[in-house]
Amino acid sequence: MLIALDLKLKMLDEFAGTEEYHPGFHGVRLTDGAAYISENGYSWFITDAIAAIKCEPGLSREFMLVIRLVPTPRSDKAKMVIDDGDNNVLYEQTYEWTTAERSLMLFYKDNVLMLPSEW
Repeated sequence: MLIALDLKLKMLDEFAGTEEYHPGFHGVRLTDGAAYISENGYSWFITDAIAAIKCEPGLSREFMLVIRLVPTPRSDKAKMVIDDGDNNVLYEQTYEWTTAERSLMLFYKDNVLMLPSEW
């Protein structure tokens, strides 16, 4: 059975708060919104963000992190940028090819990855 993915993430604006936490990777929990992103074609973004947070020196010690996925217009490229919430970039990763159809922003705090609307 083929499951259709929602690469446009049409329901993303419907998440406010979370009803439950979902298991992520390296012990990081995902809110309902972050799990929705992961289940709809962006699991690579979620796992890359968690891997960067857990493996890059200093990132996991930050009070809070903002993770952005920024697709390049009219291109198959994108960039993941992690900052400290004050626009001080702490990490960047470039994707030479991606199916990402929209920009995304996530927050990371207390071992939980969430949408800004779930803060």
